[in-house]
Amino acid sequence: MKVLELHDLDPEDNLRFDFEGTFDQQAALEHELEPLLQALEKYANGWMPDVVEGKRRRKYSRGAIWKALEEERDEKSTSIVFGRTKWPALYMWPRLSFPPLPPKLRLSLKVQPLSFFAETERCRNFVEMVRAWASRYPVSYAMAHSMADDQLSGAPWFGRDMQASIRDGFDKIYEVFWLNVFGPKLVEAVGRERMLSTPAHRVEELPNGSVLLVLWPTAAGFASDEARLAQARAHAHLRPDLDFNTLLRTLRERSATLAPVEPRFHPDVAPLLSRVVDDCAIHERQRRIAELNLYQPPEPDEWLPASSALPSDVADPARARKDYDTLAEHLVALLHSKVPSVFDETPQSLTDVDFQFWHEDFPTVFERHHIDAHAVPPIGAYLGQVLVRNLGGQWIPRQKLEEAQVLVGNRVWLPFVRAWRYMRSRQSLLDSSLTQFYRVAEHHRG
Repeated sequence: MKVLELHDLDPEDNLRFDFEGTFDQQAALEHELEPLLQALEKYANGWMPDVVEGKRRRKYSRGAIWKALEEERDEKSTSIVFGRTKWPALYMWPRLSFPPLPPKLRLSLKVQPLSFFAETERCRNFVEMVRAWASRYPVSYAMAHSMADDQLSGAPWFGRDMQASIRDGFDKIYEVFWLNVFGPKLVEAVGRERMLSTPAHRVEELPNGSVLLVLWPTAAGFASDEARLAQARAHAHLRPDLDFNTLLRTLRERSATLAPVEPRFHPDVAPLLSRVVDDCAIHERQRRIAELNLYQPPEPDEWLPASSALPSDVADPARARKDYDTLAEHLVALLHSKVPSVFDETPQSLTDVDFQFWHEDFPTVFERHHIDAHAVPPIGAYLGQVLVRNLGGQWIPRQKLEEAQVLVGNRVWLPFVRAWRYMRSRQSLLDSSLTQFYRVAEHHRG
C-alpha cells in the first residue's frame, strides 16, 4: 500500500487540527477510543483514512488499530498514524499517555489540500466530528485552521519563549482560528456570557462546559476579507483589551502574504529556483516566489573564446580525461544516496545537485579547507563531464585543474573555476549554479 505522504506532494496549504483531551485510564482502551473512531467514520467525508501504521502498515480496520496500538505501547504511551492511499492526503497522529503521566488523548491531523474544505457541507461534517470528540474527551483547547496562516499567527509560542509556552499552553485567547474549542477554564477566564455572545458563524456550549466556536462556513475561505472581518470581530470581542483595527490590519497583511504569486523565474535557473521555493515553509512560499521573480543571476564568465583556448600541457591527455572521470565519481559517491540522479550526468542531475547543496547549506556547514580540497575538484570534474556527455564537449586537459577546459562550439568553458566560485557561500550556489552554467553553454554551442 503506497500512502500519500504530505512531504512528497506538491507544496500546498493544508487543514491543520490539534486536539488534546482526557480519557478514563481505568476503562478498556477499546471502549475509550470507540467514540473517537465512530465519529471519524461518520463525518470524515471524502478523507477517511484507509491505512493504519504501527510497527507495520495495515489496511484500516478496528483490528488493525488495536494491533498497532498494542505494538507501539510502552510503559507511558502509545501512538499510531492514520493515512490515505488516495487524494486528498491525510496525516493523522493519535497518541495516548498513561500514568505516571497524566492520561491524555492527543490528536494531530493534516488534510492536504486545504481547498478540499471549500464545500460548506464537508466543513459542517468536520465541525460535527470535532463537536463529538470535544463532548466525549474534555479539552482545554482545540483548533483547526489553515497551516500557512497558523504559522503566520505566531503559533504555538505567540511571542513567548518555548518554556513559557509549554508550561502555560493556550492560557488566554492569543488567536481565534477557523474552528476553536475553548475548555471550561478558558471560558470562565473570558466570561461565559461574553464567550457565548461572540459574533461568529457558530457558537455552541457543549455539555461539559466547553464552547465550540466556528468563524466562517468554510475552512478554505479563511483569507477572504469577509472572513478576516469576522475573525477580527471575534478576537476583539473575546479580548476587549485588543484594538479591532490593529487586529484587522494584521489579518489583512497575512492574507496579502499568502496571496498566490505567479512564478516568473529567470529561465536559465527556473528549475533550481522552483526547488528552492518548494523547500520553504508554506507560509513563506508566495513571498519567496515574489523575491525570486526579481532575481537575475550573474552571467557566467568562466569561459574563453575557442580561439583563445589554452593548449593541453599534459603528457597523456587520455589519462588526464580518465582522471577527470574518476574525480567526477567522487561526487557520485558523495551524493548518490540523497541524489540518485547523480549517476545520470544530465542537466537534471545538475539541478538536483545544486538543490541538495543549497538545502544542506553545504558551503557553511563544512570546513573551508575540506570543501576546497575534497568537494570543489569533484564538482568541477562532474560539471565538465555533463558538458561532454550532453553537449558533445571535448576536454582540453591541463596540469592545473583550474585551467582545464571543455570545448563546446566556439567557446571553452572552465568548470573547475565555476566549481570554486560555486562553493563560496549558500548564495553563491544560486549565483554560480551548475544549472545556469550548463544552460548558457547550451545556448552558445552553435
